[in-house]
This record gives sequence, structure tokens and C-alpha cells, in this order.
Amino acid sequence: MQIIQNESLSAIKNKIRQATEQTVDSVVVERVDQIIAKVRENGDQALKDYSQSLDGVSLDDFLVDQAIIDQAYNQLDVGVRQALQAAAENIKSFHQRERAESFEDRTVAGVVRGTKVTPLARVGIYVPGGTAAYPSSVLMNAIPAKVAGVQEVIMVTPPQADGLNPAVLAAAKIAGIDRIYQIGGAQAVAALAYGTETVPQVDKITGPGNAYVAAAKRAVYGQVDIDMIAGPSEIGILADEDADPQALAADLLSQAEHDVNARAILITNSLSLAQEVSEAVECQLLTLPRQKIARQAIDHNGFIYLVETIDEMIALMNEVAPEHLEIQLKNPDSYLDRIENAGSVFLGKYTSEPLGDYFAGPNHILPTGGTARFSSPLGVWDFQKHIQYLSYDQMALQRDADAVIALANVEGLEGHARAIESRGTVND
Repeated sequence: MQIIQNESLSAIKNKIRQATEQTVDSVVVERVDQIIAKVRENGDQALKDYSQSLDGVSLDDFLVDQAIIDQAYNQLDVGVRQALQAAAENIKSFHQRERAESFEDRTVAGVVRGTKVTPLARVGIYVPGGTAAYPSSVLMNAIPAKVAGVQEVIMVTPPQADGLNPAVLAAAKIAGIDRIYQIGGAQAVAALAYGTETVPQVDKITGPGNAYVAAAKRAVYGQVDIDMIAGPSEIGILADEDADPQALAADLLSQAEHDVNARAILITNSLSLAQEVSEAVECQLLTLPRQKIARQAIDHNGFIYLVETIDEMIALMNEVAPEHLEIQLKNPDSYLDRIENAGSVFLGKYTSEPLGDYFAGPNHILPTGGTARFSSPLGVWDFQKHIQYLSYDQMALQRDADAVIALANVEGLEGHARAIESRGTVND
């Protein structure tokens, strides 16, 4: 990995900002717009055509039969099934603490103010296919929705010539997903957003995908809600001279193996640690099964920043705003309050990032590309909406009428003022 040292903090910050800028490929956007238009026009037939041309799979029916799901669950390796069940329990217990509650306020005489919290009716979750299967993403998408009380969770995932991954199907059963459709890419997003003859329209689409899925989610936002525009995986690590370089290298590669565009960043104040981690990454790459992918990610988006102080380390990492942040410093808990921008934080040398990816409970669908500056992990709050309500009695309206009329008049909205005056509330 490249070690960057002897640069000013401002120069490093500029590099980080440039690296996290999200660009939109106009060719991808144009193609996605075409796909969405075709799905809106031709419905299921468009989905069948794209399944054949883009995925190389011919399908007459996109809906996965329950018997196939049950068979995948029953035949899955017992250890894997038990691990998925345990992970599901952890995810559920964590997200149950996120549920917002309705409230009502009657502290002002004659006035009732409140917010009613209600779940979305139907959501669609996108589970990637491609170079790897992600049963963990099934759990992370679906369980918060179920905890929120969503009535129906629809899952879409790209079709595979030899059938869907059994672990993905088993995870869907464990998570309580209601229906599974074998459709992927921008066409799946379009089907969920607008509905077809067989795929129902949803209220929200969540889950990561490739550039075409991200562009499609961006395009349909407003027709439906979305969770975020997910980019390549990221990990940032803060470490001092006492950290284990072999463990740090392994953690950096755990994200680099996701995607050739994944980002892996270590910030430290120890030159010896930086050098040891760089060497360990090279050594571990030699035996990594996904070496080709991880090598490209490390070569193009893997950096070790060497600075002088822990204060500078934290300031830089807040600029990175990483999806995953490991704090491998002495007394790591003491630095949590100083972290302003991160998707999920992992404290201490024993808290390796894959614990969050798979098992511990916090969600692994996280803001990327620096968007942790203003957005949050997927949670129950993504599947709930808030409806405000208000009630005034006659005396309360008479008390507040003059103030409302004055504000309406200053904004030049006479109709607003008249609506209040029509109730005989003007005080002479």
C-alpha cells in the first residue's frame, strides 16, 4: 500500500475530498433511463427480455416458489443455517431499540398536538448477485423492515443459470420475506417502482447494487423512496504503534476484496506500523482467493496516511467519513465522542469489521462516498413514516387567531387570514 507522509493536512484533505466525490456516468444513466422506460411500457415482457439478454437466463415466471425456498433452507449446511439464525436474532434485538413511538402533547390549553408513527405498507429490497452471494444483506434489509411493522417485504435478486444461492433463499425465509422475484439490475428497480403485471409497486426500495442499480434508484426517487445511493465498500482505520499490523492488513483486505473500486485507508502516527501494514497487505494478498479484485482496490484506492498526532488522525478521518471505521488506539472508547462522520464504528483490536458485516446486530447497509457526513445507516426509521396531527378548540383558536392572521398578512396570503377570520375569531 502507498504510504503518504510529509504532506500538509490541507493537501491530504483535498485528496480525500477528490477521492470521495461521487460521479455519475452519463452512459450508464442513459442506458438505465432506456431500461426504466421499457419496463414501464412493456412490464413483464421487458423483464423477460432483459433477463435473457443481460443475465443469460430464460424465465417464464419470476416468482420463486415457496417449495424451492423451503428446500434450500432444509438442505443448507446446518452450521450455516444456525449462523444465519443467530445473526438474525442479533440484528432483530439491536433494531428493536430503534423503533420510534407516537406521541401526543396536551400541555397547551385547548390544543392537542401529536405525531402518529406508522410503518410503510410495502417495501422492496434489492439483494446483489454477481461475483458473490450476500445472505447477510437479506437479513440487514428485511429485519429492520419487519421490526418496523412493514406489511409486505418483496425481495428481488438477479437470476442465476443454476438457480439462486441456497443461503440467500434460506436467509429470506429466516428474515420473513413475503415474496422473492428473480429479477436484477435497473429493470428490477423499475419493476418495484412502477409495478408490472406480476411485480407489485412498493413504497420504498432499499439495498446496495452495482452502478446500474444505483443509477436506477436515483432515477425513480420521488416515485418511491430509497434508502441511499450506495457506492463501493470502504474501511478506515485509526491505529497507533501498539496495533497489530497483521490484523490491520487483514481488516483492510476484508473490504478491498468486495470490489475493484473499494477503498481501504489507514491513518496512523507510527511510521514503523505503516511500513509493517504495507508489507503485511502485500504478503496476505498472495493467498487471498479474491486476490485479483483486492489487488486493484489496494493499488488504486488503498492508502496509508502518516501524520504526527492523534488529533490530526481524527480530523483526517472525519474528512474521509468512512462507511466502516475501526479505532485501534489505546483506550478506543475515549475517542468515540470525537468521531463526527462514519457509518459504523468498531472499537478496539478485537472488534474486527466483519463482525458488523455478518453477525453482531448493527446494520451493514451504510452511507458511502463521504455521505456519512449527513446520512445514517439503514434502520427501523427507514421503514416508518410520521403523520402529524393537530386539534384546537374554540377558545384556543380565539387566543391565537390574531398571531396567525398577522403572519398570513405579512406573507401576502390573504386567503390564509380569511380562513381564520371565517370562524368569527377576530378580536376587536
